[in-house]
Amino acid sequence: MSDKPTSTTPKADTRFNDFVFLQAQNAGLFLGQLPHPATGETSVNLQAAAMVLDSLEMLATKTQGNLTTEEAALLEKALLNIRALYANVEDAQEGQDELAE
Repeated sequence: MSDKPTSTTPKADTRFNDFVFLQAQNAGLFLGQLPHPATGETSVNLQAAAMVLDSLEMLATKTQGNLTTEEAALLEKALLNIRALYANVEDAQEGQDELAE
């Protein structure tokens, strides 16, 4: 008997969805969209947000073809939302930096 699965259809794993949601939440925190749980204040950390985004992009590349349709859609939607939010926050910070000069 073989240990290899007989089907090529990926199986859902709720841990994957939880992980993507957690990373999206972290990105929201780092992009000033969510208050820090300890202080209740919002702040922007573009470097940390970029690391989260980069990690999710790497995950998308490495898991290509191994996700369920729902998992792939969740990851793609998270990436699209985080990229757009990152660009908006980055533009806003650049505008503030120019005003400060």
